[in-house]
Amino acid sequence: MKIFIPACYCLLLGCCSWAQVTRPPAQTTEQQLEMATENNENREPEDDDYPQQLQHYLTHPLNLNTATVKDLMELPGINALQAAQLVTYREALGPFISIYEIQAVPSWGPELFSNIRPYITVSLVEKEVKNLGKRIKKGDHQLLLRLSQVLEKSKGYLQTGSATKNFYPGSPQKILLRYQYNYKNIFQYGLLAEKDAGEHFFKGTQKQGFDFYSFHVFARGTGIIKTLALGDFTVNMGQGLVQWQGLAFGKSAEVMNIKREAAILRPYRSSGEINFHRGAGITLQKWNWQGSLFFSYKKIDANLLADSTDHGAAYVSSLQNSGYHRTKSETDDKGIQRQLVWGANLSWQYRQLHLGINAVDYQFKLPVKKADLPYQQYSLTGRSFTNYSLDYSYTYKNLHVFGELAFTKQKAPAFTSGILVSVSGVADLSLLYRHISPSYQSFYSSAFTESYLPQNESGIYMGLTVRPNSFWKIDAVADFYSFPWLKYRVDKPSMGADWLVQLTYKPNKKLELYSRYKHEAKSININPDDLTLAPVMVLPRQNWRTHINFILNPSFTLRNRLEMVWFDKKGKAASEGFLAFTDLLFKPLFKPYSANIRLQYFETEGYNSRIYAYENDVLYSFSIPFFYDKGYRYYININYDINKKLTLWLRCAQTVNKNKNLIGSGLDEISGQKKTEVRLQAIYRF
Repeated sequence: MKIFIPACYCLLLGCCSWAQVTRPPAQTTEQQLEMATENNENREPEDDDYPQQLQHYLTHPLNLNTATVKDLMELPGINALQAAQLVTYREALGPFISIYEIQAVPSWGPELFSNIRPYITVSLVEKEVKNLGKRIKKGDHQLLLRLSQVLEKSKGYLQTGSATKNFYPGSPQKILLRYQYNYKNIFQYGLLAEKDAGEHFFKGTQKQGFDFYSFHVFARGTGIIKTLALGDFTVNMGQGLVQWQGLAFGKSAEVMNIKREAAILRPYRSSGEINFHRGAGITLQKWNWQGSLFFSYKKIDANLLADSTDHGAAYVSSLQNSGYHRTKSETDDKGIQRQLVWGANLSWQYRQLHLGINAVDYQFKLPVKKADLPYQQYSLTGRSFTNYSLDYSYTYKNLHVFGELAFTKQKAPAFTSGILVSVSGVADLSLLYRHISPSYQSFYSSAFTESYLPQNESGIYMGLTVRPNSFWKIDAVADFYSFPWLKYRVDKPSMGADWLVQLTYKPNKKLELYSRYKHEAKSININPDDLTLAPVMVLPRQNWRTHINFILNPSFTLRNRLEMVWFDKKGKAASEGFLAFTDLLFKPLFKPYSANIRLQYFETEGYNSRIYAYENDVLYSFSIPFFYDKGYRYYININYDINKKLTLWLRCAQTVNKNKNLIGSGLDEISGQKKTEVRLQAIYRF
């Protein structure tokens, strides 16, 4: 396939359009989400707590005179070294008088200040609100309703009523209902209900209405009780080897964002049905000591089988994490397993030194027994699992060191350690080493690793950022890793390497351009058909992207992207492709409406040369689909503020595949060349 000429044409077409419309500079978070989805086996992050928290800071800015390191890490673009340096600066020189003063903090510059300006403020330390009635009555209420549907009927809906039991018995709408109350981030509670497309609603297997319900109560204090969580919550410990349930990014062009940093307990407000705890948790603090304790009990989906070698005793062959309960097999798996969890953290902070001890224990009603396959030799088995760890961090001037050492109950080790250093005013350096034994296993974990879960991996990551002047920035990343034992679709110990170089040019506030080249080489089975152990080969994948944002006036923004990919360029599995899109964003000043549209063309030679692209969506939602074969995609998002209380969003998106008569697979297969998605959202604030 010859793609260079049309690709250059699309890029030039976008460049010639700069004078037409505008848009604010691209958010680095979009790149991080794209790469996280690509690295996590095509799984889009389900946790929308991050955009919810940023939206809260827009109306209730974070006070820099009381913010902790963990609070600062919630803001976009801030790394652990910058957060620690701001707290040190404040402790040494006293409270900030003006928000512009933070530009004097080491490693804080005008660009970072511009990114976080809408979310921060500087004020005198507020007194603790001890009046419980005020906390309960004086906060903000928000009710959200979101309806989504694919208009074309897939095979799962067309087979309804047939002899087969493998079909979708419910309606094709996905429904999300969420109520939240929040008083200054001090006290909050909420209720969430969700139904996926194809699931019953107030009938059949879902006579109670929605398929998934979630409830939380969360309080923060300034006394000995720092946080109290009831209902659904998440737990984040150390560097994610033992437990990390919040949103976490991996490798990207953000060289310094390699450290995990968040509060131990956080309220769970998302619609994902897997990655959270249900029960109670508390964090206490006295002097330099802080301790957290939590308990959780919930039902989880699992595949139930009978053991023919043990008089038919029941066991679980796998834990299901899709959250879907549509077909008979999916509903049969619902809530089969019972999970009891307790965990604790004890940490000590002395100036810039932090030490923490973490423990998590899991008890299951039914034993877990994986299939007898070579790559699953070290998989979790039995009814109980325990993880322990020690995490640490230390900041000295422009140097920040951090890490975590973890073990299982069977003494299988895992270790990760990193360094962040601001070499000078124009250069930053990061380094991270990890070694995780094949027998180390953990639940609900997310460390900085190549694999989706921290297991069976050793590697070293290096990153460098150079800013030769205020216009240019160069980011370079290299990661070398190995897998001592077999992996899924990799039938021997293997290794791989990634490296990335990104050049960013931002001469003013109106124009931002970055060009990125990425190369990765991973091992995979090349002939897995009916072989116990298949031959393994390293297949390279190269990717080049150029992305342009241009702002002409406060109302219009234009964004253009060209991306090309080459998979196994000179090998037998060679495949290449490209993608180009143009975004037009319209947000007039002092008007109650806004909109954005995208026109996109993609052409690849197969799934191996697929390309990911972040898409704008309704508030609190985002999507990161991947594209392959040949086709077009376009969407439009419209937002209108009816009044100060009621806001509406409408999203329509359609993909047209030129060379296909079938889209999707299995029960999601659609006959035809088009797939159309519609989403309607309403938020009422009171």
